[in-house]
Amino acid sequence: MPADDHRLTTAEMARFVAEGFLRFDALVPGDLGQRMLEELGELEKIKLRQAVGLPPEGNSVVHPESLTPLAECYLAPSGIGEFLRLPAVGGIIRSLVGDNPLFDHDFVHRLPAGSGYKQHLHVDAVIDNADPAFDIQIFYYPAEVKAGEGGTRMVPGSHLRRVRAEGVSRYQHILGEEQFSGPAGTLMVCHQGLWHAGQPNPGLNDRWLYKIRLNPRVPQVRLWNTLDFKGLHNDARDHTFAHRRFDSVAEILRKMQPWQQGHEARYEQMQRARLWRYLSGDDGFDVDYYHTRIEGRARLSRAGD
Repeated sequence: MPADDHRLTTAEMARFVAEGFLRFDALVPGDLGQRMLEELGELEKIKLRQAVGLPPEGNSVVHPESLTPLAECYLAPSGIGEFLRLPAVGGIIRSLVGDNPLFDHDFVHRLPAGSGYKQHLHVDAVIDNADPAFDIQIFYYPAEVKAGEGGTRMVPGSHLRRVRAEGVSRYQHILGEEQFSGPAGTLMVCHQGLWHAGQPNPGLNDRWLYKIRLNPRVPQVRLWNTLDFKGLHNDARDHTFAHRRFDSVAEILRKMQPWQQGHEARYEQMQRARLWRYLSGDDGFDVDYYHTRIEGRARLSRAGD
């Protein structure tokens, strides 16, 4: 992330396409994090009342409605609003879903110290979605989560698998899965399709997570800082078995997770290339010539009709 721009770089965007998330440790100042914890406690009360069909009562937090432009959510004075309007946070949001996206929903996940509650692996509100356009979900950790304290379980690189929301609930111990731990103020931004789950909290402190989902209102084409785009963006000739570049977007997209090996990796590369075509606006982009080969044959078939 360039210090003077706050938007993501081309290399970071390619990593997002490959892994389904980006992580920024200790991004939010500690004083703001403490103020947010108080506000999140109030927001949690609203969410608990909503869950049983009751309206908010006696809370100072004005909770936004779905389809509200983000700029109109959590107006000052609001710690949550201040967090969302930090230049660094705003740059991440703008790079992925554009200026002033729509508020979808948010939620406060607080797991008391010693709780054994465990979520199954799932995907949030996505059912067989094949569109390249995507929502983002921000996971913000206002307090430290130590290693072994049951932070969010996630499966890097799972976001482009077409599954129903609960269709992966039976999967356990996936090769390469990760469990979050990190300092207070850490933020992760995730593709809507990333597989994840909350885990038990064996620690001595309550574990907090603030999640907010945002919908784009504009095509998500080259919204990031593109100063490094020309140097990294490759054409279809970048091919492992012909002329391979080691300084290209394709090279970033070739990096597979432990569970994506062999021929499985080739199908994954095609999905990543398809998403990068959308983000870059280049319909001819490819990784290792797979789309290009298929499309060339299709043109020949049409010419023969």
